[in-house]
Amino acid sequence: MRRLASVSVLLISVFTSHSLLADCAAILQHEMPALRSKDTVDLCERYAGKPLLIVNTASFCGFTPQFKGLEAVYQRYRGQGLEILGVPSNDFKQEAAEVEKVADVCYVNYGVTFAMTDPQKITGVNAHPLYRQLTDAAGQAPGWNFHKYLIDREGQVVGNFASQVAPDDPALVKAIELAL
Repeated sequence: MRRLASVSVLLISVFTSHSLLADCAAILQHEMPALRSKDTVDLCERYAGKPLLIVNTASFCGFTPQFKGLEAVYQRYRGQGLEILGVPSNDFKQEAAEVEKVADVCYVNYGVTFAMTDPQKITGVNAHPLYRQLTDAAGQAPGWNFHKYLIDREGQVVGNFASQVAPDDPALVKAIELAL
């Protein structure tokens, strides 16, 4: 009897996981290690059905103060469903080598409360699969730190914003509001 119950639980788990993946856009079918944590960020589990702004970040870049603006946008729109995912990267040689330092910049210096991942490759042949998909969908790879991709509730890339576009830029805000 105990064995039958275990098999039933396993089958339910498999079918539930399959159903969740079927309801999750392909671009979100990734997991990434969370910054300074043993946890992972399961994009399907956390972001399916929600508008999502994905931003590659760096601790020692002229655009690093955009963390403050990103946090303000997150606080303004998270009640309406907006999520933000920060993905640190050293692809442009401006990220700290130590994960602890990356976390300090995000969490201590800028008070970031949205999800952050461990540093990832975001460009070239070794780019994380998420970033390869974002590049393909938008037709543009990040050219520098703080490049932003906006994904709508259906998992479609609906915006692609260069580093120079501040988080409070009217074009980005309008795109976010449309995605909500």
